[in-house]
Amino acid sequence: MLHLSASRRDLRFNFPARTSRGALAVHTAWYLHLRDAADPHGPVGLGEAAPLAGLSPDHGPGFAAEVGALCARFNAAGFASLAPAEAPALAGPSWPALAFALETAALDWAGGGRRRLYGNAFGAGRAGLPINGLVWMGDAAFMRQQIEEKLAAGYRCLKLKIGGLDFATELALLAEIRAVAGPAELVLRVDANGAFAPADALGKLEQLARFDLHSIEQPIGAGQWAALAEVCRRSPVPVALDEELIGLEGPGRADALLAAVRPAYLVLKPTLLGGHAATRRWIARADAHGLGWWMTSALESNVGLNAVAQLTAEYPVGDFAQGLGTGQLYHNNVAAPLRIAAGHLRYEPAGAWEMP
Repeated sequence: MLHLSASRRDLRFNFPARTSRGALAVHTAWYLHLRDAADPHGPVGLGEAAPLAGLSPDHGPGFAAEVGALCARFNAAGFASLAPAEAPALAGPSWPALAFALETAALDWAGGGRRRLYGNAFGAGRAGLPINGLVWMGDAAFMRQQIEEKLAAGYRCLKLKIGGLDFATELALLAEIRAVAGPAELVLRVDANGAFAPADALGKLEQLARFDLHSIEQPIGAGQWAALAEVCRRSPVPVALDEELIGLEGPGRADALLAAVRPAYLVLKPTLLGGHAATRRWIARADAHGLGWWMTSALESNVGLNAVAQLTAEYPVGDFAQGLGTGQLYHNNVAAPLRIAAGHLRYEPAGAWEMP
């Protein structure tokens, strides 16, 4: 019989003091361990559940108890095997991070506990995934320093968080970047995290358009479909939806959103969307509606980041940068054979994994 257990790690951010994320000191991750109960030293299928405060629908004081309840239900059921497709239903629709973790553990178990979830070139170490360099919000000098470091490290796509500083300062930073690298040399994305008021959004987007931006994520807050549709229709900068996708249950509402709003892109976070299969359904919807998409992590440790990257590599992303550059965020990340070089994330299959 299979046995499911869990462990916990409080991940400590290494954000410099000047970033506005500095107040978020700890991010708790739970790890599901799937193994043969008769072979406690045998292979382990590993998955990560790390709901993100302020975004994940299942983040809250009851999450720890639900982790324990899932393990108890699973072990009482006496599973002889677990197909990855069965995992989301076992976790339940109200717990997307747990669904992602259990599905990842099942995929890993099926592959012999090697953290190679699919048979693609990324997991075999033959190809890397292009990633954007993430510039964290902070004071202007701090953001300028990050930009210089990312360019020197070989990134060809940068993503900046905007909406936290004075807008004129943010425009000046974008102007500085474009003075160094034009759109042919550097792709620029910005993420407003819903910071713009609907009445102000189009005016700000007009000012942002002169910097030849690839896209802007979530210019206004989630849940305002009519206002968002108007922004998407009139914006001179292509709009990507992020927070808007979280918590939409059932294909009816998801398709209604895409048909009504018509964004240019979807930003997909499997931890928040409910796992691998749920994310694949969003990709299928994007294809059906003629929309672009990219994958991004939701500040998971290396266990979750690897799972998102392995799923991403199932698709022909080419040189389109993904949001998978978060592996260096923590002082006490799970040691893993994931490496970043020249703006690409790579997996080294011969490397060693720490067991959290």
